[in-house]
Amino acid sequence: MAKDPNVKDRSRGKGLGVKLYDGQFARAGNIIVRQIGNKIYPGENVGQGRDFTLFALKDGIVKFYERKGKKYVSVREISIPSEVKDAK
Repeated sequence: MAKDPNVKDRSRGKGLGVKLYDGQFARAGNIIVRQIGNKIYPGENVGQGRDFTLFALKDGIVKFYERKGKKYVSVREISIPSEVKDAK
């Protein structure tokens, strides 16, 4: 069977979108948002990759907010008791 050049649905999706939502726990290095261009900007404790991927720089709770018409995401750092750290 010959391939139809007009069929556009043979390629996979790019896997874009929000991966961790508001109030969820993020470990350092976890991807929070995969995006093309800056639709959401990095806030406190959030880094941005070359491809505009937003990721957590520290362990904490993800928080989305809006300021001056722009959407931001930050990670609010939480302290984990030493008993919990030692158990891992």
